[in-house]
Amino acid sequence: MTETNPAIRLTRLPQGLTVVTERMDRVETVSLGAYVAAGTRHETADENGVSHFLEHMAFKGTERRTATQIAEEVEAVGGHINAYTAREQTAFYVKVLKEDVALGTDIIGDILTHSTFDPDELERERGVILQEIGQANDTPDDIIFDHFQETAFPGQPMGRPVLGTEKRIRTMKRDVLTTYMRRHYAHTNTVVAAAGNIDHEEFLALVQRHFADLPHEPAPPALPGIYGGGEFREGRDLDQVHIVLGFPSVAYDDVDYYPSLLLSTLLGGGMSSRLFQEVREKRGLVYSVYSFNAPHVDCGLFGIYAGTGESEAAELMPVVLEELRKVQSEVHAAELQRARAQVKASLLMSLESTGSRCEQLARQVQVFGRVVPTAETVARIEAVTIEGVERAARRIFRAAPTLAAMGPADRVPSLADIADRLAA
Repeated sequence: MTETNPAIRLTRLPQGLTVVTERMDRVETVSLGAYVAAGTRHETADENGVSHFLEHMAFKGTERRTATQIAEEVEAVGGHINAYTAREQTAFYVKVLKEDVALGTDIIGDILTHSTFDPDELERERGVILQEIGQANDTPDDIIFDHFQETAFPGQPMGRPVLGTEKRIRTMKRDVLTTYMRRHYAHTNTVVAAAGNIDHEEFLALVQRHFADLPHEPAPPALPGIYGGGEFREGRDLDQVHIVLGFPSVAYDDVDYYPSLLLSTLLGGGMSSRLFQEVREKRGLVYSVYSFNAPHVDCGLFGIYAGTGESEAAELMPVVLEELRKVQSEVHAAELQRARAQVKASLLMSLESTGSRCEQLARQVQVFGRVVPTAETVARIEAVTIEGVERAARRIFRAAPTLAAMGPADRVPSLADIADRLAA
């Protein structure tokens, strides 16, 4: 199957594995990876953190390679290998010169199909992850987002931390990792993508050879994300109070996805945004303030982060809430055009990176079942109107809020006060 762009090729193999490539003739490298539609939201409570643990263990040895050999083989050809875990996806990827695609595909396939989970390596990596959790807990402007997520999606996989908890990681046994991997790392749950100076048919043959041993049974679906909302506060002896205020937002396929994306950009997406100008430049209440829109396949979150001093906390929130009120009916053509330009530029600049393009291909196939042509995305961005942004703002900011605050937070208004102001 060929997409509108002839450089893009997509093949669905009989077992369910999807292979997608984009040929970029003017580069000398190829980024390729396996993108598994399994992340934190696919874990049970007892498994929380297993997706991230698996990501770490992937590089710790296979039936044919030790951990050292994996690193040495990639670096011997000047390549780079890495992985990441998200709420809906775990990715394993490598960037190599075009002549080393066979090696890169072999190593990624070997990692996904023949990892040994050596007990000694597992214990060492357990210690590394516990250090990572400890570091996150000591970083308030990082850990506040875990508390925000858990408060927004209470008691369900979507709300649990990607890293897991110290208690779960300390007691997680080897068979939890191997069972989870067999259950979720299946042909039907995986997209193998590549972007760069690559031939689709040659890559397809490599994938068929090196990924043949993935499980054939379909992976179980994730539980739906059900927004709850609420309030989290933790008093800490910090110089700043870290605040995240958020609301339920939209999924990738929602009619308000692009309006909400531009809403986030014009509200808090850059130095010209409303929040940056009003909160930082005019009033000097913060060093850092921004908004974000986090879509998922069936739900989403919209949030505003701010870090401020204890004495400024009381003044900060009314200013932010006033901006949320105004943007529901007072969007201006010039700011919408700036937001549109920012989003388009970010999209088009990302196309120059083989790594970014590889990731985009895989994500689009997993979310939409196809590669979305760039022209189609640009057209959707161009089609967003003032009325569309205002509609998205009303839809989002009139819903029940979630508040997470950490530090000297006594002067941060309560969730009830915030809800009352937004309803006024």
